[in-house]
Amino acid sequence: MVEILFYIFGTILVLGALGVITSRNPVYSALLLVLCFITSAAIWLLIEAEFLAVVLVLVYVGAVMVLFLFVVMMLDVNLEELRTGFTRYAWLGWLTALAVIVEIVGVVWVRGVGIDVSKSPTPTAPDYSNTLELGRVMYTKYAYPFELAAVLLLVAIIAAISLTMRRRPGLKVQDIGKQVAVRAKDRVRIVKMNSEKRS
Repeated sequence: MVEILFYIFGTILVLGALGVITSRNPVYSALLLVLCFITSAAIWLLIEAEFLAVVLVLVYVGAVMVLFLFVVMMLDVNLEELRTGFTRYAWLGWLTALAVIVEIVGVVWVRGVGIDVSKSPTPTAPDYSNTLELGRVMYTKYAYPFELAAVLLLVAIIAAISLTMRRRPGLKVQDIGKQVAVRAKDRVRIVKMNSEKRS
């Protein structure tokens, strides 16, 4: 049953990933990426990594993808220009896809070297906590790479904000100083008119 569910979720994940890279609308690509994250979380659940599955849904789907959608919508992406340049770099995309396929086939081909795949992994003890084990490894052995990843994410967030705040033609920008210093007589004009009767 676990293998059947794995192949179902794996098929959905591969199709969703293909949809992410082939969709010409960036909003659709972001939504398909949400589907990829959710199916990846389901695969994590199949291998008893509940903490990673929950973090994947809460952090990536709940926070990162919302930021992606905001950035995509605020960058004012020219969809027509994307459609015209889609086939220009298709050869580079095919080469990258071919390299990834070769790597995946190589991993699948040699996965049985030194590993007895006929035996299922031993189940963990009832009091086993993968959260404790993950935290122990992350904050001892991989503490510096973890901090480096946090710094890189901070730089990416600052870069996204600076891209959305750049000056563009036709962009309306608020001047807070002028808004605070405005007077009523500069904004409101009282006009006296004679009353009119409708016939």
